Amino acid sequence: MSFHEIRFPVAISRGAHGGPERRTDVVVLGSGFEERNARWAHSRRAYNAGYGVKSLDDLYAIIAFFEERRGRLHGFRWKDHADWKSCAPEATPTALDQIIATGDSTRAQFPLNKRYGNQFAPYDRPIAKLVAGTVRIAVNGALRIAGTDFDIDAASGLVTFRPGHIPPAGTVITAGFEFDVPVRFDTDKLEINISGFRHGAIPAIPIVEIRL
Repeated sequence: MSFHEIRFPVAISRGAHGGPERRTDVVVLGSGFEERNARWAHSRRAYNAGYGVKSLDDLYAIIAFFEERRGRLHGFRWKDHADWKSCAPEATPTALDQIIATGDSTRAQFPLNKRYGNQFAPYDRPIAKLVAGTVRIAVNGALRIAGTDFDIDAASGLVTFRPGHIPPAGTVITAGFEFDVPVRFDTDKLEINISGFRHGAIPAIPIVEIRL
């Protein structure tokens, strides 16, 4: 799958509408009871970026971005302004935000994730597209140093501890970070409406999350 490590224009995505979607089969029995089954293990986010287009310059930026991605062909990064950190949007990420794994003295590589909920059925969301320079890692609460104790692959979301710094057995590995959503355009055609010399609008620019 082709993916471009570039972020959709942030000023435009800030005005977008959208969020997570799940697929659930619901069968209503003759008795009135229901049987429900989740078709997806992970939610999938979808957005409409058209709401963020405010000017002709915005239109120009969108057209250029769309053409370079060849419509639906290439994936790209998207900043979800409602959910882009290991913590709440108005908080500052810390190395203690998310529990990633428990060390076993031999495993060196760990994927990052973000947990939603903490009581009935917590959901662990895989995080793939990290924002470079924002990742903080701790082992049993002790901060580790990027580039010395571990390395980060911002494109895959993997943390790799260097030899001599692999977490001991039983230690808790935690992390804080900022991240993007891997997405693509969900159309090969832009319907452009020029409503004035200094103002234009694209009624619909569908964006959909992709699995990596």
